[in-house]
Amino acid sequence: MAQPARPEPKVFLSPDIVKRGLEWYESTYFAHTTTESLLGEKSTSYLEDGAAAERAAAVLGGVPIVVQLRDPVIRTVSNWRFSSANGLEQRPLEQALADNLQGPTQWQPGRTSVSPYAYLERGRYVDYLQPWFAVFAATVRVEFLEEQSDASLAALYDALGVDATFVPRRSDRPARQSEGPAPTLSPELQARLREYFGPADKRLAELLNRDLPWAPG
Repeated sequence: MAQPARPEPKVFLSPDIVKRGLEWYESTYFAHTTTESLLGEKSTSYLEDGAAAERAAAVLGGVPIVVQLRDPVIRTVSNWRFSSANGLEQRPLEQALADNLQGPTQWQPGRTSVSPYAYLERGRYVDYLQPWFAVFAATVRVEFLEEQSDASLAALYDALGVDATFVPRRSDRPARQSEGPAPTLSPELQARLREYFGPADKRLAELLNRDLPWAPG
C-alpha cells in the first residue's frame, strides 16, 4: 500500500497534483515497493468527490476500485466518534445527529478535506457511488463490513489477482481511530435515521442488484 498512508494520499482530490502524472505518483508513494504484484492506496475522501473518479482514470486507467461500506446508522456514530476524538466536534452524539437531520453544518474547508459534520449525508452511499460506477463500470467492487470474513477476503484477493491466503503484516493493518465502547442511540433517533436512509438504501440495493446486510428503513 501507498506510503505514507497517514495522512491518506488524497492525490486525486487535486486537479493540480494529478497533472504531475503517473511517474510522480509511483515514485512518491511506492518508492518502497520491490516485487509486489499489486499496488494500492486508500483515501476515503475520494468517494465524496465525483471528479476524483475521472482524475484517477486519467492517470491510472481502468484499475480495480474497491469500496467498503457499512450500515449507515452505525457509520454515523463512528464518524461522530472520529470528529470528537480529533477535536472537531463538541456536541453530544444525539444533538449532532438531530441537528444534521435539520440540515448540513458549516465547516472550514481549509482544516479538513471533507466536512467532519456530514454524518448523515455521507451515509447516502448511492449518491457517491454513481460517478465511480460511471467511470469504472467494469472494475468497481463493493464490499460490506458486516459480511467481512476470511472467505470474503480470500474472494477479494482472488478477484484482484493476488494470493488468496495473504495475511497482512500487523504493521500494515489500519489502526483503530476510536477506542472504548461505542455510544448508543435512542430508539426514537434510530427510527428517524432509518427513515432518512431508507430511500438511498433502496436505490443502493437496486444499483448493486442485491439485498443490503442491514435493516432497511
